[in-house]
Amino acid sequence: MKSVVAIVGRANVGKSTLFNRLAEKRKAIVIDQPGATRDRNYADGDWYGKPFLLIDTGGFEPVATEQILVQMREQTELAIEEADIIIFLMDSRDGLMPGDREIARILRMVQKPVFLAVNKVDGPRHEWLVPEFFELGFEKVYGLSALHGIGMDELMDDLAACLHPAEEESVPEDQETIRIAVVGKPNVGKSSLVNKILGYERTIVNQLPGTTRDAIDTLLTVGDRKYLLIDTAGIRRKSRVSLTLEKYSVVQALKAVERCDIALVLIDAEEGVTEQDAKIVGAVFEKGTACIIVVNKWDRVAKDNQTVGEYVKDIKDKIKFMDYAPIIFVSALTGQRVVKIFDLVEKVYGQYTKRVSTAELNKKLGEIVAQNPLPRFHNREQRISYATQASIKPPAFAFFVGHPQGIHFSYERFLLNQFREAFGFDSVPIRLFFRKKR
Repeated sequence: MKSVVAIVGRANVGKSTLFNRLAEKRKAIVIDQPGATRDRNYADGDWYGKPFLLIDTGGFEPVATEQILVQMREQTELAIEEADIIIFLMDSRDGLMPGDREIARILRMVQKPVFLAVNKVDGPRHEWLVPEFFELGFEKVYGLSALHGIGMDELMDDLAACLHPAEEESVPEDQETIRIAVVGKPNVGKSSLVNKILGYERTIVNQLPGTTRDAIDTLLTVGDRKYLLIDTAGIRRKSRVSLTLEKYSVVQALKAVERCDIALVLIDAEEGVTEQDAKIVGAVFEKGTACIIVVNKWDRVAKDNQTVGEYVKDIKDKIKFMDYAPIIFVSALTGQRVVKIFDLVEKVYGQYTKRVSTAELNKKLGEIVAQNPLPRFHNREQRISYATQASIKPPAFAFFVGHPQGIHFSYERFLLNQFREAFGFDSVPIRLFFRKKR
């Protein structure tokens, strides 16, 4: 079991910069604005062969009364509870603040290793700022610069001595972790759905649109299958993304779509499919990610025998390019049909990773072309020499022909539909490529 290391401290002391430094990636939002990180954010870290799980947290304000700040404090308290080791980060330029004293008081009651680090010590000229922090009564204070990497070795060498020994995880070779991203415009219930699936408040739930800003990863197991659940920031229309911070959030959400296998695109049942919903689905489509349309807040809709059918028709009319995506109606609030999402995920993932043998593929292709021959090109007959499946995630097929430029879009669409029906790819994207035969 990996040790869990949590980074805590007041807002804007550089926690996310330190998180990115230790994770060796730009995963957390880093911006010179207090409160940029709100939820706990997780990443794997490693220090000379000793792995650990790193948690970035929102700014800890011990005496905050505003609801969102109270929830940020609660998330930080959860991180402290989850952690085996804590890095308490402060800002050398600010000096010792009352908030730092309160956090130190709380951490002294925690029976866990606490490493006191003072950030933004960018060189010898700033070292004189560090001694003030010994007043908190900790045995050692580490002066460092998370931005420039100064002083990291001493902190991490000492911290590594407290890490659990590395253990190899026993995972069956045939068992994959399915990566699921929960995406959608702000305030459609993404975090509520994640919390309902997990059974506890893993992410902040607040009526304020845009509460989740980073992409938040959580591992879970359902039956014998492992899943990585990614809760993302709400994606707004460009004209509505006025704050620089929200622009970063959109990038994080789109990156989450890139690294997931299946995107759960949430739609507000009361609003129906909006222009922004269609754009989000379009972004998922362009990246070749499998998709499930999740209509949330279904408990708030007045229904009769035709409601579902009319709703499905409306969705398919507005996102014709992804009419293959399964649709499920749920309520994250009541839990209605939430567990059935995983049945759809298994079905979609099975198709998303399916391979068709070259022999089977070309046999069926011969039957399809005999039924509807390729159009002539420059008054010459065209024929497909052979086809092969090039990849999975999404399933992609390469066709070798004399003149690839002579394949009309309408015929490509015909082949795509035939392949869906013939090989059981009715719920996932398919890519077709036409190459000039040698």
